[in-house]
Amino acid sequence: MGQHPKANLRIDTIVGQHAAMLSERLQAHRAQLFPPHARKELRKFTSGEVADLLGVKDAYLRKLSLESKGPDPEIRGNGRRFYSPDDIVALREYLEKGAKVPGTYMPGRRPGDHLQVISVINFKGGSGKTTTSAHLAQKLALDGYRVLAVDVDPQASFSALHGFQPEFDLLDGGTLYDAIRYDDPVSIRDVIQKTYFRNLDIIPGNLDLMEFEHDTPRALAQRDGSLFFTRVGDALAEVEDDYDVVIVDCPPQLGFLTMSALSAATAVLVTVHPQMLDVMSMCQFLLMTSNLLGVVAEAGGDMSYDWLRYVVTRYEPGDGPQNQMVSFMRSMFGEHVLNHTMLKSTAISDAGLTKQTLWEIEKSQFTRSTYDRAIESITNVCSEIETLIQDAWGRNNGA
Repeated sequence: MGQHPKANLRIDTIVGQHAAMLSERLQAHRAQLFPPHARKELRKFTSGEVADLLGVKDAYLRKLSLESKGPDPEIRGNGRRFYSPDDIVALREYLEKGAKVPGTYMPGRRPGDHLQVISVINFKGGSGKTTTSAHLAQKLALDGYRVLAVDVDPQASFSALHGFQPEFDLLDGGTLYDAIRYDDPVSIRDVIQKTYFRNLDIIPGNLDLMEFEHDTPRALAQRDGSLFFTRVGDALAEVEDDYDVVIVDCPPQLGFLTMSALSAATAVLVTVHPQMLDVMSMCQFLLMTSNLLGVVAEAGGDMSYDWLRYVVTRYEPGDGPQNQMVSFMRSMFGEHVLNHTMLKSTAISDAGLTKQTLWEIEKSQFTRSTYDRAIESITNVCSEIETLIQDAWGRNNGA
């Protein structure tokens, strides 16, 4: 047999070279977007946007401003009023004092409410999982919840969206792995970072998280009494009082990290792209999840959830086969499928090119109808999930 012509091409070498080139180019791209030492900052919001967020009329905000009640907005050309994220929080605090129903403007936890931990999962990349997680975390923060986002995906797209470039910013660790490793774990407080979003903190991710996948079989073999599936929950318990909601962006495979995140969760959100291949993948994923979590439950893991929902992502309403797939899912899973969908939108994908979400980007960069459609779709999904959070706390209709 003659030697295979590719025998001298080492895939580890070529992949390493490509990674180095790509990393260098990405660093240059980031330096252009955000010069060294620059931190991302959140834009100011128009009075109309703030009125929508607070559920009040724009005219009412104008009245407050004229009467010097609440924070002073920035007045720009044509008398347009703009509010910073801190101003929005101050407005919430001001309005809550006069609210007829407690929690109208400050909707977070009250004594006796348990921390909501929402794990966002999917087995197939490209399902819009990270986009959904990021928009949900940011919207809840804008809505007055104290949010912790945890990136447990080694690919760290969620972290990148929030201004962290894993291979440059986390050279000395700083991921959840540090807090859940078996040898000498640190306090979870040591790995939590503030973001440029008021009320939103993050534990960023990087490839260090893969170590947990490698360490766990060893720990299981040694039977040292440390249960892998309680580690994320135990770490989160340290900061339970600091947050209302935790959003966990899981890796797109069912390893020890995902199982540990599911064990820590009080709710599960499964993103689904409504294509036949994706739904078939999801079927296999659900079968595996069920089997593995059954084993975890038998070993003492807490598998009780407040809710589980499927959210249809990257949805194109004009696509016949997609509509059939959505109807098929609704007929099978009923109320477990969210009523609202995340539309496929050039606004979302274009914002992603500059590592931004729709809450960050200036709407003037898009045609109004494109932006409004995308924002409406995301807002509806987030509002539906917010209702589920409130229901889990035993509150309905804001009561």
